[in-house]
Amino acid sequence: MQRQHRLASLIRSQKRLTQRIKARQQQVDQLANWRLIVLGGGGLASIMAAIQASTSLGWIVFGISVVIFAGVVVVHRRYAISLRKYKIWQTLKNQHIARIQADRSSLPHVKITKNAQHPYEQDIDLPDLHRLLNTASSQDGSQRLYDWLLNGTPNSNDIKQRQARIKDLIPMSTFRDKLTLSAELASDLNRREWDGQRLVDWLTQNTDQNLRPAFYLLSILSLINIVLFTLFMLEVLPAFWLATWTLYAFLFLRQWSAIASLFEDALQLTDALRRLTAVLRFIETYRYGDKPTIRELCQPIIAAKPSEQLRGLSWTVAGASLRQNPILYPLLIATVPWDMLIAMRLQRHKKTLATQIPDWLNIWAELEALSALANFAYCNPDYIFPDLQSDHVFEVTELGHPLLPHEVKISNDFTFDALGQVVIITGSNMSGKSSFLRTLGINLVLAYAGTVVNAQTFKAGYFRLFSSIRVTDSLDDGISFFYAEVKRLRALLNALEDGAEHPLFFLIDEIFRGTNNKERLIGSRAYTQAVAGQHGVGLIATHDLELVHLEDESKWIQNYHFREDIQDGRMVFDYTIRAGASPTTNALKIMALEGLPVDGV
Repeated sequence: MQRQHRLASLIRSQKRLTQRIKARQQQVDQLANWRLIVLGGGGLASIMAAIQASTSLGWIVFGISVVIFAGVVVVHRRYAISLRKYKIWQTLKNQHIARIQADRSSLPHVKITKNAQHPYEQDIDLPDLHRLLNTASSQDGSQRLYDWLLNGTPNSNDIKQRQARIKDLIPMSTFRDKLTLSAELASDLNRREWDGQRLVDWLTQNTDQNLRPAFYLLSILSLINIVLFTLFMLEVLPAFWLATWTLYAFLFLRQWSAIASLFEDALQLTDALRRLTAVLRFIETYRYGDKPTIRELCQPIIAAKPSEQLRGLSWTVAGASLRQNPILYPLLIATVPWDMLIAMRLQRHKKTLATQIPDWLNIWAELEALSALANFAYCNPDYIFPDLQSDHVFEVTELGHPLLPHEVKISNDFTFDALGQVVIITGSNMSGKSSFLRTLGINLVLAYAGTVVNAQTFKAGYFRLFSSIRVTDSLDDGISFFYAEVKRLRALLNALEDGAEHPLFFLIDEIFRGTNNKERLIGSRAYTQAVAGQHGVGLIATHDLELVHLEDESKWIQNYHFREDIQDGRMVFDYTIRAGASPTTNALKIMALEGLPVDGV
């Protein structure tokens, strides 16, 4: 019910924003027309006044028209910024709606580097989960979030600290949205993730050049040039200035290569600096009220007031941008050593900020990753924070898959009674075995990241997660599917036997599917017996009904199953897990239903 209320509220906000955008767009278009009218009308009126009355009156009319034009430009710019703000706000609301509906196709695509050797990344759809969760504007924040999802060794202190911060952030929906809005509104129109590493790299490069002697020499020559040129124009001295200016130009060009890359990099970072300044200004000026954990996280930024320091760097970079003016720039550098002055100021800013900005970026990344997880909890108010204790094993009720839409989701209860237990899951094709494995894995990942899980109750200990679900062959390495699966299962067994502090939680789907029936059964029996009773718990989904007899041979092995029914000539699944071995299979039934020749069906 809370979820529906939250969705309805977002839809109402979206409709209001659509109306505001339409009205503001009309105002922006009207002001754009008025700019043209004032510009053309003012020019024509000043010419007519000069012709009909006097030149003085023409200049007065021209001055008045310039003032009016400037006023219209200012108002037009404010309305245009307001329009863009509404559009960004609307995009954020649309994305929140998509997250509530688990509609990943409507969310921004995030580039993630996949690691085929990771213990569980591909098997439980972490790239898709990250896309659903990620609200970060920066690459650092996005990567921080993904690193938390990939962390295979949970740390209880880190998890508890994140939980406390996320709980504070959940009701701060306006803060989270404005954090994103600040970055997006200050950026150029091409939305992309902000890359803080480029700025850090620039800050740590070329800071040891001593430009001061060359600057002083060029400044003296510049002053001499101006004096000699003035005396030449007054016909007091001949063109001595040509000689000193030639020396000035020669010395300046010698320094050109030393500062050229500094300027190029600075100009490329203009947008990055603007976005960073806007975000840090928002963080340092926000009133955190009764949210002590968030205030504590942001305190270094609040105390340092970095936006003031970055404002000076931004002005210096703006001075460097004069290089892009084809008229003013040549006249400027021909007269004074402008580039040397800007280069020295850039070096001074870099030395000051090089040790501070990485810390500020770290806080921003942490805040964005926490905000993404808090937003996930906000969009799913029926989810709960897990109860994680070292003495728990695993017990959940109403466990669902967070990537599935709420309307089609089936939830299940499940319990591991003790470490060492292995559950064999049997059932028909499409009955839900693989999805259930992923449901367990993805909720454990969410729990250890510090956010809510899709369950009514969730009690678990601290496990390392390992899976073998989507094993693939490798043409590049010359590895067959079967050999890739063997290597994966060997790595899982190594992790189970390595003596690590945290036990293993493992998920295996269709063990040894890459070989013949006889060898698969022999290998599956031996492997299941090897992992049972070890320092961990696990589930093995299989079609091999012969494996269910292992329950009679070991106290550590239990059987569960999914079942199906046939209604009106079609297979119907309820996706509910039940105790015991599967009483039916459906492969032959599916063949027969599709019209294939099958004997005895």
